[in-house]
Amino acid sequence: MDEKRKKKKKNILFNTIFALIFLIGLAILLYPVVSNYLFYRKTTDIVSTYENEIKQISDKQKDEKIRQAQAYNQAISNFNVNDPFTKEEKEEGLKSYAHMLEVKEKIGHVEIPEIGQDLPIFAGTSEQVLQKGVGHMEATSLPVGGENTHSVLTAHRGLPKAKLFTDLDKLKKGDIFLVHNLRDTLAYEVFEIQTIEPTDIKKLEIREGEELCTLLTCTPYMVNTHRLIVTGKRVPYNKKVDQAKKNTKSQFNWKFYAIIFIAVLFVILLIRFFLKKRKKQKIENTKV
Repeated sequence: MDEKRKKKKKNILFNTIFALIFLIGLAILLYPVVSNYLFYRKTTDIVSTYENEIKQISDKQKDEKIRQAQAYNQAISNFNVNDPFTKEEKEEGLKSYAHMLEVKEKIGHVEIPEIGQDLPIFAGTSEQVLQKGVGHMEATSLPVGGENTHSVLTAHRGLPKAKLFTDLDKLKKGDIFLVHNLRDTLAYEVFEIQTIEPTDIKKLEIREGEELCTLLTCTPYMVNTHRLIVTGKRVPYNKKVDQAKKNTKSQFNWKFYAIIFIAVLFVILLIRFFLKKRKKQKIENTKV
């Protein structure tokens, strides 16, 4: 009888350890999915709040702020463009260059339908900014459009808690992305995709007569020795753009729920397995 009890205790211990290891493994597997989904929900709320906040600003005020931003764009030069991932964090006061566009710290949001991202844009490229969204690179044109402008928007790739620009390499020539500021929605069509050295800032400079916006992140993934730049040329906001916007792939919606469903199913099956095994052991013990 003692032998039976020992065997029973041993089985219970083994099953408990197995279940614990399984649950820990499941938690590790689900962490990036859940954290990414939570970040996605958070940024969606930030963008929604931003859109509501700009509705409180009069058209006259918006026009004046855009005018100031355009005046800034006409005045800047490209000589001070620096790689955002290698320079030291700038002082907080430096971001005042974009104060005319800021609404509760945000200067807009960038929507990339092809990779299912709609992220808030903040002034500057400090690590604090890049942990919560997209940064606008100092000394490049503010995202208000206009001839002889080149805005550079940058974000991290492969953060454990957020995708951000992780899938930027999936964009192709001809894809559309949208930059929303406090008054306008600017549509850009990708025409150039390049991998450059961090010091190759020439690619980020203003090009005479053109109206450009570049999305920038580190590459290769998790190695980060180079920079991936995806440059778009402004196009009219037409039916093609509207269709691209409607086709925004809310990847997190179905992926998140699918993975959670599978995980819950596994846990239910595991519980049923142990309950069935326990019931079988009880029957065997009763027979004895």
